[in-house]
Amino acid sequence: MTNNSTFHIRLFLVTLLIFLTGSLKAQSDSTLIVYLNNLGIETTQYNQLKLLKSGEEKFIDLFQAIEQAKHHVHLEYFNFRNDSIANSLFELLGKKAKEGVEIRAIFDAFGNFSNNQPLKKKHLKEIRAKGIEIVKFDPLRFPWINHVFHRDHRKIVVIDGEIGYTGGMNIADNYIEGLPEIGDWRDMHIRIEGTAVNELQDIFLDMWNKCTKQGIGGTAYYPLKKDSINSSLPLKNVAIVDRYPRKNPKVMREVYAHAIENAENKIQIINPYFTPTKTIKRAIKKAVKKGTKVEIMIPGKSDIGFTPDAALYTANQLRKKGADIYIYNGGFHHSKIMMVDSLYCTVGSTNLNSRSLHYDYEVNAFVFDKETTHELIQMFQEDKEDSTLLTADMYKKRTPWKKFIGWFAHLFTPFL
Repeated sequence: MTNNSTFHIRLFLVTLLIFLTGSLKAQSDSTLIVYLNNLGIETTQYNQLKLLKSGEEKFIDLFQAIEQAKHHVHLEYFNFRNDSIANSLFELLGKKAKEGVEIRAIFDAFGNFSNNQPLKKKHLKEIRAKGIEIVKFDPLRFPWINHVFHRDHRKIVVIDGEIGYTGGMNIADNYIEGLPEIGDWRDMHIRIEGTAVNELQDIFLDMWNKCTKQGIGGTAYYPLKKDSINSSLPLKNVAIVDRYPRKNPKVMREVYAHAIENAENKIQIINPYFTPTKTIKRAIKKAVKKGTKVEIMIPGKSDIGFTPDAALYTANQLRKKGADIYIYNGGFHHSKIMMVDSLYCTVGSTNLNSRSLHYDYEVNAFVFDKETTHELIQMFQEDKEDSTLLTADMYKKRTPWKKFIGWFAHLFTPFL
């Protein structure tokens, strides 16, 4: 019997346990796997994983992987900032294009417009002259308000259909150098080798064909089959959850809420723009009420205006309900991660705010692996050393003006 058959038998038995047996309780990871399966989201096996916990780690790993590409490199990002790291990337991609490797890149038009060093027409002309196919998702046209919502906020790379990347980082120098006004930029990405890469490829090609009408696809882009994976590899289960606004608009917030509500012992969250929707706030309050320990880390500084004030206002409301809130002081923590019961975790592009949960295209990897989860928990514990635990006295000491700004800012959270 193959490991794949064994996994599906286990999944079937877990399903029976949950739905037919009221006296025994399944662990939270098994419960979420069944929930995802019922949504039609497959949990894939035979994945090797590597956490990339800084911009330097991500770009070194990514560039090395691109150097080895033989057939194609696919990139989908919210933005490519026109700076040194992006220029180096396009030089490398141009070199691979000359070797006959197919290079395709998508960036979001609003994401490009909103950064202070956008790719302009002359830059795109130079990039295309290198043999790189690059397109904008949803170009901004009059009336521009029509294009504010449903932006492509994903960060995906697929190399030869065998290696995939996703997480919180776009392409920009600040992921390595930080920014003067906020200090170091902390972020998280994950490298995946295995069958979960097929899911990332599906997402990319769907968006590419939506933008270009080229109809790209076929077996050349899917070399990994379930029965062709070396079963001696460590068994790491991964589910790719993709939010596609017009197909499954509720999926990301429902999966997050289910994970939070069904946690048994502890939930740890790091999220940069923590202005959660009612669904997420309700789930956190339920978790705290039933005795689950909830720890949430938010940055004290941000690259976006009054977001820290809005986040602190909301976080303080959850503190009153029993959640532990840590304010990170070591720079700007842009990571979007969650660890549940030391059993599983998620890494991706999703902010716990309305933009990500109600409007944008997003993608997260849910990783059912204790080792990977423990690595993130260790990072969380270390980052507590650079954080301040929010207390009632600490919040009371905020100036009346700061309190007002926080209250006023939180009124706009349905749109942030």
